[in-house]
Amino acid sequence: MRDRRTKTARILLVDDNRVNRLLLGRNVELLGHRVDMVENGLRALDALRSGNFDLMLMDIEMPELNGFELLEHLRSDPSQRDIPVIVTSGLEGIANVIRCIELGADDYLHKPVNPVLLRARINSSLEKKRLRDEQRELIRRFATHEVAQELEISGFELGGRQIYATVMFVDIRGFTTIAESQPPEEVIEMLNTYYTLMFAAVSEHGGVINQMIGDGLMAVFGAPVPMENHVNCAASAAQEMIAMAEQFSQEQVTSGKPAIQIGIGIATGKMAAGYTGTKTRATYTCIGDTVNLAARLEAHTKATDFDILLDGVAKSELGSGFQTEALGKVQFKGKTSLTDVYGLLPPNGITV
Repeated sequence: MRDRRTKTARILLVDDNRVNRLLLGRNVELLGHRVDMVENGLRALDALRSGNFDLMLMDIEMPELNGFELLEHLRSDPSQRDIPVIVTSGLEGIANVIRCIELGADDYLHKPVNPVLLRARINSSLEKKRLRDEQRELIRRFATHEVAQELEISGFELGGRQIYATVMFVDIRGFTTIAESQPPEEVIEMLNTYYTLMFAAVSEHGGVINQMIGDGLMAVFGAPVPMENHVNCAASAAQEMIAMAEQFSQEQVTSGKPAIQIGIGIATGKMAAGYTGTKTRATYTCIGDTVNLAARLEAHTKATDFDILLDGVAKSELGSGFQTEALGKVQFKGKTSLTDVYGLLPPNGITV
């Protein structure tokens, strides 16, 4: 009898013996699950690529691609390595059981399979998968796609590595005044809309937003996944963000709400990237002089006629499709030397 607490699952059954497939498949269907059946490991890999399965039941001794080889394929594929696998085999010997578990199988049942034991093992494996899926969803909800992907592939470890990338800081000018003049719920709604626009622009150009503080955000282009032309990508994203912010500001004014204007600072160079915090609470971030400089450049937009400022390194690596204006050297707080500052012109080449 099916456990009412267990939801219907889609299960892939892999066995070269037709009688075994039919009998075991019937037992699984009686538990309330949907069963797809294939006769060997190669067919199983094709099925896994084309379908979304919750669990796999598989034999070991099969032609073309046996169970051990199938487990090795699953372990090497990040998209399939988390599917629960229960081995159902007539092979005797603890060595075979150990090898399957070491290759990633969740359980090992000897044939003929006891229906009561089968139900318990299936329910247990599906529950583990549900918990893993919830954990993955939480990671994706509170981390960017790129960070979530790196966590799935490489795992979590505190520490960092040196990278060469481009950092962007964005801030709403005069936000404190805006926040004081509006009801809290309207401020939150404005921020949510604003972040929706900014996130879209950054993501579409390959950037990763890894920090939000009030109305400000920090984005990185070139980490955790390396990318070519990260300066151009950051500059394109910045121009799109300015255009979006201007349109959003017009809609705000039309609705009788405060106008908004943003400033953006972009810097390129070496920095340390990785997970900081503790084993129980950590975040992916980048730190270093380049990051500090991008923040200084964003703040300096208030003293210029430009909404987007770049440092000399970013400007030197910028493609020919962008126009800039040299603003001279600036002594930023915390810097021992002067910094070459450039204003990035809008796509039409006219400052606004």
